[in-house]
Amino acid sequence: MPVFTNAGSLRIGRFSEPGGIYLITAVVHQRQPLFADWRLGRLVVRELRELEAEGWADFLTWVLMPDHMHYLLQLRDRTLADVVCRIKSRSSLAVNQTLGRRGRLWQKGYHDRAVRKEEDVKDLARYVVRNPVRAGLVERVHDYPLWDACWL
Repeated sequence: MPVFTNAGSLRIGRFSEPGGIYLITAVVHQRQPLFADWRLGRLVVRELRELEAEGWADFLTWVLMPDHMHYLLQLRDRTLADVVCRIKSRSSLAVNQTLGRRGRLWQKGYHDRAVRKEEDVKDLARYVVRNPVRAGLVERVHDYPLWDACWL
């Protein structure tokens, strides 16, 4: 049965379901380019790895840009809202502790897109990881330190 979430998470009319694949975009508060420092980005990556190890979701691909993040995930037994909330809250704690600060790390909410069964997930993953190239940060994806894909 679909799980409906509150207005602060999935867009109106959306639901999350186990096994569903979703493309998520989360933006840093005031678009601060905090993750230009890849060491801060690794703190977010650690949270993704923990969630995967704990069985919340499978992260098919992700890229952490200086001021936002994209990730393609397949839910296991948690709702999309639970997964995104956990990533944002735990990474906020880790980054703030490292920087010796308090306050918001991420903007409220996030953009979600359910991936339809007929879509090619690998093509979508390629699009996600090519973000640093399209943004002019690097010439080749492999030169960027904050991305991964399960097919590698």
